Amino acid sequence: MFSSSYSNLPPLPHRIFLLLTVVWAGSLWTVGYMVAPTLFAVLPSRETAGMIAGHLFRYQAILGVTVGVLQLVLCNVLIRRGAARYRALRWIVLAMLVCVLAGYFGVQPFMEGLKVKAQALNLGVSESPYKSQFGMLHGVSSVFYLVQSLLALVLVWRASAPRASGE
Repeated sequence: MFSSSYSNLPPLPHRIFLLLTVVWAGSLWTVGYMVAPTLFAVLPSRETAGMIAGHLFRYQAILGVTVGVLQLVLCNVLIRRGAARYRALRWIVLAMLVCVLAGYFGVQPFMEGLKVKAQALNLGVSESPYKSQFGMLHGVSSVFYLVQSLLALVLVWRASAPRASGE
């Protein structure tokens, strides 16, 4: 009775890949487009909102790198099993991983350096002489985040498409 109903389920690596996809995409969209804007809208201090958002983006980046690496491993497993469509999915995951590495781990240390310089002057970065540099770096980081978010949409769309038999 149960064995016939389970035989039509996707293989475990595919299901894990889908789960990781929705965790990464969902957290990316939630943190970046719901939580962070809410912090800046509700909290009285932009510096406090920025500090909390910075912590959330750090956790988001760590999650992104972890999930991205796991997904690359799963893509390789599925490709070896003959699931050719994972070749394209692997490139999407790799592009998302590049975005998180460049956008957070590449740009963020420079932003943090500007915050430290502003604090040495007893100023928030928004009142400091580093405001324009910080704004430019924030814009670069935001573009990487936006591209990563759009790639996540493509990944969710393509990963959840109907599969060929054997995938």
